[in-house]
Amino acid sequence: MKDQPPNIRDRDAPEIRQLDDAAVNRIAAGEVVERPASAVKELVENALDAGATRIEIDIAAGGKSLIRVRDNGCGMTPDQLPLALSRHATSKIDGSDLLDIHSFGFRGEALPSLGAVGRLTITSRAGAQEAAVIHVEGGDQGPVKPAACNRGTTVELRDLFFATPARLKFLRSDRAETQAISDVVKRLAMAEPFVGFLLRDVTGQQERVSFRAEPQSGELFDALNGRLSQILGREFTENAVPLDAERDGLHLTGFAALPTYSRGSAVAQYMFVNGRPVRDKLFYGALRGAYADFLSRDRHPAVALFVDCDPHLVDVNVHPAKSEVRFRDPGLARGLIVSGLRHALANAGHRASTTVAGATLGAMRPEQTEPRVYQMDRPRLDRPGPAARQAAYQAQSPGFAEMAQSYSARVEPAPMREESPHELEEPVPHHPLGAARAQLHENYIVAQTETGIVIVDQHAAHERLVYERLKRQAAENGIAAQALLIPEVVELSDTDCALLLEHADTLSELGLTLEPFGGGAVAVRETPAILGEVNAEALLRDILDELHDLGQSAQLRERIDAILSRVACHGSIRSGRRMQADEMNALLREMEATPHSGQCNHGRPTYVELRLSDIERLFGRT
Repeated sequence: MKDQPPNIRDRDAPEIRQLDDAAVNRIAAGEVVERPASAVKELVENALDAGATRIEIDIAAGGKSLIRVRDNGCGMTPDQLPLALSRHATSKIDGSDLLDIHSFGFRGEALPSLGAVGRLTITSRAGAQEAAVIHVEGGDQGPVKPAACNRGTTVELRDLFFATPARLKFLRSDRAETQAISDVVKRLAMAEPFVGFLLRDVTGQQERVSFRAEPQSGELFDALNGRLSQILGREFTENAVPLDAERDGLHLTGFAALPTYSRGSAVAQYMFVNGRPVRDKLFYGALRGAYADFLSRDRHPAVALFVDCDPHLVDVNVHPAKSEVRFRDPGLARGLIVSGLRHALANAGHRASTTVAGATLGAMRPEQTEPRVYQMDRPRLDRPGPAARQAAYQAQSPGFAEMAQSYSARVEPAPMREESPHELEEPVPHHPLGAARAQLHENYIVAQTETGIVIVDQHAAHERLVYERLKRQAAENGIAAQALLIPEVVELSDTDCALLLEHADTLSELGLTLEPFGGGAVAVRETPAILGEVNAEALLRDILDELHDLGQSAQLRERIDAILSRVACHGSIRSGRRMQADEMNALLREMEATPHSGQCNHGRPTYVELRLSDIERLFGRT
């Protein structure tokens, strides 16, 4: 530790000085321009605010030596170029209402900050006006000169942080900085599906396209689906459900992946507020709450969510880089996200991720991939019938029938019945999970569908069905409360006590009854009966931690759901039980009618679907 505290009490009072513009801009650049990706973000956002429909970004050495952003926006006139390099000069707001913001930028700090720490050149042309160029180096601004360019603006930034060499030491490798730039561009491309983006790495003598996204057309949902396919991959959009929910002025849209399409980290979670990419703890807390029932804690959902609202309902001016926002009613925003996600996932029914089948097929490696012609495939008029073939098999392997009895596999014959002409006219019911045909190892049901086969984990599937039934019963009948013989008194601070009592009604619905006990104390009179013996103080402090962090607590609900999940596990069909055909089919029909039945309580798939075309490909039939 330092011997002297970092204050000036023991020294002569220093003289207060007005910093020059160069120092002011360098300080501002430290807040706005953290790394090359920050500079790219500011310049691309300026291009979007200018109405550009195509934006090209060139970088070199991870953006340290060159960043060039070219757009076809409205451009600037020669007399506006010097003004654009002045601090707090902007065309996006008039200053009368700092909440009525409809653009990405509004402070007017980006260009002067970049000019203070690098070599900045702006070339622009507005409509039929003459093109002009201006150059700034380390804060020293040059004159406006005539130039030649098409309509739009080109901003070129070279030698970032050359005026502040100490900042260069804190930058990461060129590869890491390039990856950060790519992430920024992709996030902005998600927010603007009707704009084309091109990111090139021009380091050295080679030019490499790092990212390309062509402008989309059509309805917003179709355009967004196409753009997300370009950025996150077609697998995401194939395994995601659309969202469209609205509540009290907030409108939520986007796509959320099925729980079985989960990731090992939170790298595929994107949120946008009024088109602005944000990272907000409220958003991550709402995501965790919405998927808590479907994913284990080491798995993370993949989502792209867009919240649109009146600008007065959200404050975007709470962070220097505008990467965080503050809603006027955080509880409303969180509730909309949680309910919107849960409703969309419930509408998905029994769907499971197609990547599960892909992984299954990938594990099956045929010895030979070239198509082969089998004897059975050759047309023959004298092919023996089933009875003759069976007799031949018995003759070739007389002990096979007896040996098969020791294996745990059973085949259910297809139901055969005589049908009248009137019955043939009746439509055959469509069953997505097909009809049960066999049971393997007393744990896996094999069903035949119209397009292939389905393999079901009977224990995992029934566990989910029982769990959903228990949750439905708890919601209809309420959580039974258990009165304590002697109320447990928990001492808290006055602030924590007041915060906890604000949510007393919500906690009471879950079986936890609280009453004030004077000062900062709280008396716990009832606890949820399903939890058994409860450490009331530890439970209240866990709830308080979530209330302080997220403004809302799901701690009690998660504990209750964990008990219900455990009960469902013990009350479901066990592995090793032989099931009859009607039991297996009944399980399949209930899965089709139950939301979230495509994954177990831990996020693992309950079934795998293999299409006939994929199976034929495994055997070289295509």
